[in-house]
Amino acid sequence: MTENVREEAAGAGLCAGRVVVVTGAGRGLGRAHALAFAAEGARVVVNDLGVRPDGSAAAEAGGPAEEVAAEIRAAGGEAVAHGGDIATPAGAASLVAAALGAYGRLDTLVNNAGFVRDRMLVNLTEDEWDAVLRVHLKGHFLPLRHAAAHWRAEAKAGRTPRARVVNTSSGAGLAGSVGQANYSAAKAGVLGLTLVAAAELDRYGVQVNAIAPAARTRMTERTFAATMAAPTDGTFDAMAPENVSPLVVWLGSTASEGVTGRVFAAEGGRITVMEGWRPGPTADKGGRWTPGEAGEVARELLAEAGEPEGVYGAGVR
Repeated sequence: MTENVREEAAGAGLCAGRVVVVTGAGRGLGRAHALAFAAEGARVVVNDLGVRPDGSAAAEAGGPAEEVAAEIRAAGGEAVAHGGDIATPAGAASLVAAALGAYGRLDTLVNNAGFVRDRMLVNLTEDEWDAVLRVHLKGHFLPLRHAAAHWRAEAKAGRTPRARVVNTSSGAGLAGSVGQANYSAAKAGVLGLTLVAAAELDRYGVQVNAIAPAARTRMTERTFAATMAAPTDGTFDAMAPENVSPLVVWLGSTASEGVTGRVFAAEGGRITVMEGWRPGPTADKGGRWTPGEAGEVARELLAEAGEPEGVYGAGVR
């Protein structure tokens, strides 16, 4: 990856001249995204708080962001580190300010930061619920809000941007995941936020999309150790985080013009457009149903409908 950064830094690249912010970019998917953007000519603000996989403080706080930024600079690219907590108003504001202060502009925001505190629902504590929703959902909302305010001001000043936002959901947000009620709820919320932001910000030249990636990261390696282990025989590593980044880079570039309010699943070499909730079989009485009638027609409609996707980790439908 470092060699790719070096090769592309001197050339045009898909994101040449763009300034890209990536949250949670010290490791895993975020690191892969930051390096991939740099390889396509972007100047990158690398955000990472440097916490453990469960969000608890680590002695190396802030360190991973600078390590990735230094890796990009060593390869001939441009990057600065940001170690603030983007789930706080001050941290999110300083993130946008870091891009503007270092490079004078902001073109793309990739919301990626997160951690997990997995537990079965009946054992899930309120603190574990709040912590995960805070980093995943509030940690998307606040950077997006501050970036959007900047882009709106630019548009009103006659400098309509070609801005991009890439939010990070999950298969857990699309279908649920056993033992991850907090994480699933947060990632489902990211999807709703994406749809609203895409509708509201289009007038200001901002496109907003979301991805649901599957890759080997600190958040997944313990849960899916057997199926996500890196191959040792030189075959394609389907779970490498770098497989997801090309789509993110494209969505964050001007090449994605006209694509907004969409959700993409990305895993290995597969990209899927997720179509979400759509009206299925329906019945209209033209008046109020009795409970018995409502139940009868509901069963008839269910018989016509397709089977739902299985919840992750349930084993059976």
